[in-house]
Amino acid sequence: MFKAYKYRISPTNSQKELIHKHIGSVRFIYNLALETKTTAYLSNKTILSRYDLQKQVVDLKKECVWLKEVNSQSLQMALLNLDAAYSKFFKGAGFPKLKKKLNGGSFSIPQNVLVVDDNKLVIPKFKEGIDIVLHREIRGTIKSATISVTATGKYFVSILIDTNTEIPIKAPITESTTIGIDLGIKNFAITSDGKVFENPKNLRKAQSKLKYLQRKYSKNKGKRTKQRLALLHEKVVNKRKDFLHKVSTKLIRENQTIAIEDLAVKNMMKNHNLAQAISDVSWSTFVTMLEYKADWYGKNILRIGRFAPSSKTCSCCGYINKELTLKDRSWTCPKCSSVLDRDVNASINIKSFALKNNLSAEYTLKNQDELLTLVKVLTPEAHPIAFGVGG
Repeated sequence: MFKAYKYRISPTNSQKELIHKHIGSVRFIYNLALETKTTAYLSNKTILSRYDLQKQVVDLKKECVWLKEVNSQSLQMALLNLDAAYSKFFKGAGFPKLKKKLNGGSFSIPQNVLVVDDNKLVIPKFKEGIDIVLHREIRGTIKSATISVTATGKYFVSILIDTNTEIPIKAPITESTTIGIDLGIKNFAITSDGKVFENPKNLRKAQSKLKYLQRKYSKNKGKRTKQRLALLHEKVVNKRKDFLHKVSTKLIRENQTIAIEDLAVKNMMKNHNLAQAISDVSWSTFVTMLEYKADWYGKNILRIGRFAPSSKTCSCCGYINKELTLKDRSWTCPKCSSVLDRDVNASINIKSFALKNNLSAEYTLKNQDELLTLVKVLTPEAHPIAFGVGG
């Protein structure tokens, strides 16, 4: 099983300069390779693989001598990342874009990564070692690392570790150990057992300070104001991630199965009245955390379709209220007279729908196995038409 841990590093001034050379060189190779692949295809329909481009990097180093100062494997990783971006494009994602020169950036080291006992990170071209803050012990085999720089000038390393352990077997899915989760804006998450996780609204709370600093920066473009603005954005992001990690970990540890709704976040962001609030809650990031933590702890994630009427269906009798609008936070079922809280009702229905879908899927797979077995034992007498009888 693979896990990634992020640590703060404290490079010297000369090491900082070399780190930024790596970031710039990786960006240069990525953009040049993207332009080369695009031009080759548009001019004569030639598709260049990353191996073709790797061969050309050798000649490129003769012309751009400064590329020899950085780790060659990091340059190859840039080509691998571009190849992955093209693969995603052919699967429906957007076309790869040129990387911009920003305040931050990153580069990867695919091998030869060591963390020595005196809290030093040793990677190619940094043989003297970079000071690292090991706030947690590394248990397992180091596979690769990624050095990154934030807009506030902080340096981090993300280390991919093979824990040398197997992924736990998934827990059995039962009704008593399953909860449904309805994600919202007013309240971040409401579970089918009545727990409510309030939305911290980190971005909204920092909005007045952000507006002030943005107006100030637009007038004088000062470095100090820019730094303050970056620090405030970083603080908002850190608070959001901390909240998401705590909620996702709590839910995973306390439940065997979690049912969620497949939300079309990109489409929902097109609503300009809700776009900022939706981006602040980071539903996609939260679901990603649930998924990989479920793999770590052997838990289950069930999904229901985005068009399932979870809010409009009465969880008591099954009546569908087609007149329900977004502003209706509670409603009374005209069939059974139950007074329903919109979010709690939705979470109960999400759990119910997910369990039914899972049971239906298991039944289908079981029947398919039985059908395959029956097909194998069919005799010629079962096909009378083939022998000229009947029809």
